Amino acid sequence: MVTKSNLELSVDSLETSALTKAQLAEMLFEQIGLNKRESKDMVDVFFDLVRTRLIAGEDVKLSGFGNFQMRVKAPRPGRNPRTGQIIPIDARKVVTFHASQKLKNMIQSQPSAGATVIDEL
Repeated sequence: MVTKSNLELSVDSLETSALTKAQLAEMLFEQIGLNKRESKDMVDVFFDLVRTRLIAGEDVKLSGFGNFQMRVKAPRPGRNPRTGQIIPIDARKVVTFHASQKLKNMIQSQPSAGATVIDEL
């Protein structure tokens, strides 16, 4: 069973500052009891679903976390900073993320940058 203290220990003990898919799968294995293959597959399916929806032009909304949106940026003139030469920048698609108000409030209320906020989501 996942408890708040178990989750905090798992997240606090991560070796890198970035949370990886492998680490998410490992947490599912340790905390939920799924086998390693099921844990990896669950994480992969989640990210594949998010990716597929964004490519299709749909928004992805994760309650209490935020929204991912595909946005089309218009072509614009750019400038090479070294030479000053004007270079056209083509139109392109970008993914944007907007944190939910709940996540923003939790981040602002944390005493330090390294504190865990996952347990509140």
